[in-house]
Amino acid sequence: MTAPSTAPSPQLRRAVLSSYFGSLIEYYDFTLYAAASAVVFSQVFFTDLDPLTGTIASLGTLATGYLARPLGGILFGHFGDRIGRKRMLVTSMILMGVSSTLIGLLPTSAQIGTWAPVLLVLLRVLQGVAVGGEWGGAVLMSAEHAVTRRGLWASFTNAGAPSGLVVATLMITLSAGAFGEQEFLAWAWRIPFLASVVLLVVGLVVRARVEETPVFAGSAPTDVAPLLEVLRDHRVRLLLAIGVAVGLFVAQTTLTTYVLTYAVQAGFPRQTVLNALTAASVVAVVGIVGFSALSDRYGRRPLVIAGAIGLAVWLFVLFPLIDTGSPALLTVAIVVGLGVVCACATGPLAAFFSELFPTRVRYTGASLAYQLAGVAGGAAPVAFAAIRAGGGSTLLLSTIVAAGCALTVGCVLLLDETTGTDLGAPADVTAAPARSRA
Repeated sequence: MTAPSTAPSPQLRRAVLSSYFGSLIEYYDFTLYAAASAVVFSQVFFTDLDPLTGTIASLGTLATGYLARPLGGILFGHFGDRIGRKRMLVTSMILMGVSSTLIGLLPTSAQIGTWAPVLLVLLRVLQGVAVGGEWGGAVLMSAEHAVTRRGLWASFTNAGAPSGLVVATLMITLSAGAFGEQEFLAWAWRIPFLASVVLLVVGLVVRARVEETPVFAGSAPTDVAPLLEVLRDHRVRLLLAIGVAVGLFVAQTTLTTYVLTYAVQAGFPRQTVLNALTAASVVAVVGIVGFSALSDRYGRRPLVIAGAIGLAVWLFVLFPLIDTGSPALLTVAIVVGLGVVCACATGPLAAFFSELFPTRVRYTGASLAYQLAGVAGGAAPVAFAAIRAGGGSTLLLSTIVAAGCALTVGCVLLLDETTGTDLGAPADVTAAPARSRA
């Protein structure tokens, strides 16, 4: 029997490019908001509050996007499992692009009062719904087109997230540098949001050339709603997958969002922190792809476990390095945390989660697990800001992250290895079962 070719087919290349670029756009918009919530929105939409309370309120609007992501996972997952992955991906991209552009046009609280933060929250919710629907579909477009090396090809969706963060922070940097602090806070912060419409057009052109996945095209739909089947037949696997990702996402948002606020309050110039985050994101793109490729050889579980343990250790190092006041050590703290250990843990999740569920509910199952875990990640910066405001130490914050990483390790150990799973197999054998079944 001839072994399948390892060379990517033209359709796989298109699917991977579409997934990567689509994820870049979605997370450009999503992380652009995260950066703006940390350094801009408290001074634009929450001007009636003191600086610390304004920061907490601003980060609270950030959390609403994470709360909306499971809704997006359920909604887009349902139709993605019913009518196809591609249609839902186009819809999610349009929703995200339009929402971000409208944020760039939103009047301030000085102009329309309390309607400004209300509309900001509404648009953030729509962003969350879009991201919640995008990730699962983008991952499956690559994973279900791949014949071999699924970890590598699926990872480009996750690599799109730090790529989007790089583009977002560069856009903020260019806008702030070109117009100065006063003009940036007055109006120039809007430029990166308005640029979303350009990325949207390019993304839709790329995505239009991708065909529906052959795995989905050859599958039979479930006889009940996909969500009901996941909860009925795969609930243990779903809960364990959520547990795998919760601690990792708390660590990830600490490194990408809360660290911005913490470092600026510690005395670092905003641009210095953004430069460190940009460097870490560039390293993370390479790390995610590289560690995911290794997971094709050594398995998903060893890589996720190693990354989780690394994160638990590194978060105890992160804050002391920032407290030194050294820009070099700040950069090391974020680059190693986000670009290396976090990439090792989160990179393989794209293939891992895809392999946990059968085709007919894969979009729903993978999306729901990933996005429900993301709620904890979104809440972490708000909780950490509140803990610090109440006099809590950074040691407490690091301990919380370490506990989450311990949960990740425990849940991974309760799941069997999924590398090599046939995504087109019947529902009863599609994914390696959890060690205890529902």
